[in-house]
Order: sequence, then C-alpha cells, then structure tokens
Amino acid sequence: MVETTKARGPRGPYAKSRATKQRILDAAIAVFAESGFRSGSLREIAERVGLSDAGLLHHYPSKVALLEATLRHRDDIAVADFHIDQTNPREVAQSFIDITERNMHQPGVVELYCTLSAEATTPEHPAHAYFVERYTWVRGMIIAAFEELQASGDLREGVDPTAAGIHMVSLMDGLQVQWLLDRSVLNMTTEVKRYLDSLVVEPFQDPREP
Repeated sequence: MVETTKARGPRGPYAKSRATKQRILDAAIAVFAESGFRSGSLREIAERVGLSDAGLLHHYPSKVALLEATLRHRDDIAVADFHIDQTNPREVAQSFIDITERNMHQPGVVELYCTLSAEATTPEHPAHAYFVERYTWVRGMIIAAFEELQASGDLREGVDPTAAGIHMVSLMDGLQVQWLLDRSVLNMTTEVKRYLDSLVVEPFQDPREP
C-alpha cells in the first residue's frame, strides 16, 4: 500500500497546494522575464494564477521567500532542460554555454538573480543560505567536470581544475552585471564559450536549445 501511494504521488490538499505553488513560480518567471524584476509585481503574478495578494502570500509569506523560490525553480528547470546533473563532463560544461544563451532572453530573471545575490551576502538575509548552497553546488559541479576532463586528457596542459571552476563562476556573474548595465557591450554566451574553449583541447559547440 505504501509503494502504491508513493507511485501515485501526493493527493488531496497537499497536491493542490503543490500544484498552486508550481503555477505561482511559473507565473513569476514569466512576469520577471517579460516586465523585469523592478516592474514585475506580486499582484501581477497573483492575478495570472487567479489568486488575491493574500492568497499568494499564503503560499509564500514574503516577497523574498517568493523570489528565492523563483530562483530555485529556475535552477530546477535548467537541470531538467539541459541535463546539467549528468555525468558526461563535456556535457556539463556545454550546459553552461546553453544556459547563458537562455539567460540572454530573460533579462528580468537575470536582474532578479544579481540583485538578490548581492543583498544576500549578509548572513542575516533570508536568502543567504540559498546562495551559499547554490554557489557550493555550481562550483563543485564545474570543478568536478574539469577534473574529469583533465583525467581524460581533454583539459589543456597547465589548467588547474579548481581555479578554472572558480574563475568560471566569477566570469558568469561578472558578465551578467556588465550585460545588465549595457547589453551592447558584450555577448555573454560568446564570452562564456570563449573562456571554456581556452581550457580544453577540442572546442565546445555553439549554444543549443533544450
């Protein structure tokens, strides 16, 4: 009976609540992508899913809680669409190019990430733990991929996997800030691919859609 229940998934009020949260997060990503982080409002998000402001706050008790959940949801979508949790190290690295290309079509979500990550550097911030966890996850994933590429002879001689992983994360964050300030200055995807290509023997592919 337990196995059958698990196979069917959650039911009743819990399932309905989870489905509503999913709709809220999908709407939040759409609103921020379309209207920008500053212009996109909680009221607009609530209206898209047929809720009142109070109804939205029932599921996410504060704006910061909703923003953090939106970013977590974006990470989940990226993992599902680009398979960045797979074991092939070249595919893991390639996914960073693909994700950067998608980000260039979602400036409002990029703005949300940059703003909230800067605010969350203080330990007291509600989203502090999320960003510490996220940086640990992303940094560890790309370092592990570089270590495997080194072991297989695909990493250029003299490249340190740990340093390259740290530089990769720093590059992506720095590019996002510069791009938000003036999108005519650079192409984030081009710069990410250029850096990755400088680390390996065989260049990576151009960005791919999921």
